Amino acid sequence: MTKVSAIIPVYNSEQYLDKCIQSILNQTLKEFELIIINDGSTDNSHEIILKYEDDERVKYFKRKNHGIGNTRNFGIDKATSEYICFIDSDDFIHESMFENMYNRCVNDNLDFLVCDYYHYLENSQSIQRFDIPSFENTTLNESPNLLLDINMGPCNKFIKRELFDDKNMRFPENIKYEDMPLVVKLLDKSDLIGKINEPLCYFMVHDNSETTTMDERIFDIFKVLHSVNGILKDNEYVSEYLEWLNVKKLTTYTVQQRYQKDKILREKFIDDAFDFLNKNFPNWKKSKHFKNKNIFKSIIEKNKKITKIYCSLYNLIKK
Repeated sequence: MTKVSAIIPVYNSEQYLDKCIQSILNQTLKEFELIIINDGSTDNSHEIILKYEDDERVKYFKRKNHGIGNTRNFGIDKATSEYICFIDSDDFIHESMFENMYNRCVNDNLDFLVCDYYHYLENSQSIQRFDIPSFENTTLNESPNLLLDINMGPCNKFIKRELFDDKNMRFPENIKYEDMPLVVKLLDKSDLIGKINEPLCYFMVHDNSETTTMDERIFDIFKVLHSVNGILKDNEYVSEYLEWLNVKKLTTYTVQQRYQKDKILREKFIDDAFDFLNKNFPNWKKSKHFKNKNIFKSIIEKNKKITKIYCSLYNLIKK
C-alpha cells in the first residue's frame, strides 16, 4: 500500500495542468499514487497528461463528462493508499506537502489534517496567505468552531482513506458547493483532527472569481445547507456554530448579489435566503456572527429591504 492517493479531476485545464502535475511528481515523499481523471476535456488536457503516463505513480482515466462531484467520487473508488488528498487541476502544491502532512497524520494517528494555504491571484500573479486559526489535535465536538474556521474545500486536507469505506462519504453530484456536505461529514466522523501551521497549497483565483456565483446555480446553496443541517441536527455540541455557519454563508451570498445584473434573480435569491434563515433559525439575527461585525454591515445583512437597496445601488453605480 502506498502512503498517499492524490486525486485530480481535469476539465479543460491545459493552461495550468503541467504546473499542477509537476508540483505533485516533484514531491519529496515518493510513495504515492496520482489519480488523474479527465472528465471529458475538449482542449489539449489529454495530450498534456499523456506526457506523464510513463511515471508508474500516475494512474490516468479518460471518460465522458460527469461533473466534479462524480469525478472526485470516481477517484475515491480508485484510491488504494493510507490517506487521500484532492488537488484541483489549476492549483499547485509545495514540494514538501505530502511528506509533512503524511508524517503528521501517522505520528498523531489523525483521521483529518488541514494546512494553511495561499491564493494565487491570476490577474496580478501575486499571492495572498490564508492562515486557519491554530488548534491542537481535537474533535468537532470539542471544537465546534472548526465549522467556521476550516475552509470547506477539500484541497488542503489529508483524510484517512478508511473513512471512505462508508459509501455515504462521497461528494454530492450535479450540484454546486458539493464540497461542504462531505467536509462536514468528515469532520463529524473523524476521531482526531489536526492542523499544520504552514501554507502548503496554492489555490488559483481566476479573474472572474467574484462573479462565479451570479448564475442560477447559486440557489444550490440552500440544498447544500439543508444537507449540512441534516448531518449535524442531532449534535448538540455544534448547534450554536451550525446556526453561525448558515448565517455566515447566506449573508455573505446575499450581499454578493450586488454583482448580479439580473434583478429578478438577485431579489429572488435575497428573498429565499431570508426565508431560509427565518424558517430554520428564527433567532438568527442574534447570532454571534454579528458580534464583532461593523454595525453598518450588520444593518445591511439583517434587513432584507436594505440588502436589496444596497445591491441595486451598487449594481447601478458600477454599470
